[in-house]
Amino acid sequence: MNVILLSGGSGKRLWPLSNDVRSKQFLKIFPRADGTKESMLQRMYRMIQEADPEAAITIATSETQVPQIRAQLGDSVCISAEPARRDTFPAIALAAACLAARGIGRKEPVVVCPVDPFADAGYYRCLKEMSDEAGRPDAANLTLMGIKPTCPSTKYGYIMPAGKGRITAVSGFREKPDEATAEKYILAGALWNGGVFAFRLDYVLGIARKMFGTDDYRRLYDGYGELRKISFDYAITEGEKSVSVIRYNGGWKDLGTWNTLTEVMDGTVTGPAVTDGCTNTHVVNELGIPLIALGVNDAVIAATPDGILVTSKARSSELKDFVYESLPVSENQSQGECRVLDCRIHHDRTISLTRELTVAPGQKISCQCHKHRTGVWTFTEGVGDLTLEDKVIRVRRGDVTVIKAGMKHAVRAVEGELHIIEVQIGDRVSGEDTDQFGYNNGVSGIMDT
Repeated sequence: MNVILLSGGSGKRLWPLSNDVRSKQFLKIFPRADGTKESMLQRMYRMIQEADPEAAITIATSETQVPQIRAQLGDSVCISAEPARRDTFPAIALAAACLAARGIGRKEPVVVCPVDPFADAGYYRCLKEMSDEAGRPDAANLTLMGIKPTCPSTKYGYIMPAGKGRITAVSGFREKPDEATAEKYILAGALWNGGVFAFRLDYVLGIARKMFGTDDYRRLYDGYGELRKISFDYAITEGEKSVSVIRYNGGWKDLGTWNTLTEVMDGTVTGPAVTDGCTNTHVVNELGIPLIALGVNDAVIAATPDGILVTSKARSSELKDFVYESLPVSENQSQGECRVLDCRIHHDRTISLTRELTVAPGQKISCQCHKHRTGVWTFTEGVGDLTLEDKVIRVRRGDVTVIKAGMKHAVRAVEGELHIIEVQIGDRVSGEDTDQFGYNNGVSGIMDT
């Protein structure tokens, strides 16, 4: 089975736990048998492999999330990284071209599914069934998973089956309805559209050729920023006549809001927090200070370095409309961690950004330089090798280094974690001011200093 997992998006409906770098699929919230916790991404990856040990899984994601994916799944995981955001059809077309470039046969079936549903083992067996169905010579061009509704939800689109069998043709689709209309759809046998579909590889590559002029991976990647922004549903599903659906009747939740996330969380309190007299209230505290909730009912309280949320569960689905774009304060990658401590814009428009960097043992900040800013590094813990231009200097607690604009620099942690307080000073402090000279997965992130 060939599977493309869609792992993009910033998950704004789960702010402040989720942002453009630490998206909801990376949050470790699901308990394992050994007492540790795993993320949505890790759980999905593991359960696909349990359903089909031979499954070939490719993660379709944005370049900014590549380091976090490798940190959670290992360096051997297959990734198709978008160099820009262009909606779901370009992302799937790029991933399909990536599969072809790796030698997957063009008649092979491919299953595409989002990374964030919470479902039982039957869901993953259904993915394998979809792959088998799509691979039949006389199969429909597109095979969908239809999820048996548990309520007249207004959050999902609906699939209208043409028959009552487990696998049947599709007679049409319905957009997200109001509750009364949803009830009518369900009475007529409609199924939730969970965004899971299967096809033969050459089917999507053929549409990519027509729409973008090529199905070659390198050409798609190099011209990705100019591709038309279009969803898979709009590009393919809504106009395709040869569509079948496989019914899935098991447990399924779309973990896109605090309401649904708290339903599967292990306990009501995470982090240093105390609740008393609270009913149906969940608290997540990532700050190093106490949090106390007294007599608060039917609510979510989340405190992180990126912000503080206090919301009733009834209004938590509206959160996306209130979250504004901002620099993530806290990020995690395989090389280490970063936390923004302060950012100031001075009267002459010069910016000073203060950050705490932690480089994991044996890891490094890759060789790079900046054109428009100077950095001052103060080493507060650990031992490392600092490279400045052509010199390698052993650094430890108490050492201070000034890295001037244009100076190539890198550092590796050689004894324990290496902790650095960094002050960036200049008229630009964004990742666009970084020139890379060493291996860094081809993306920028917290280790781009």
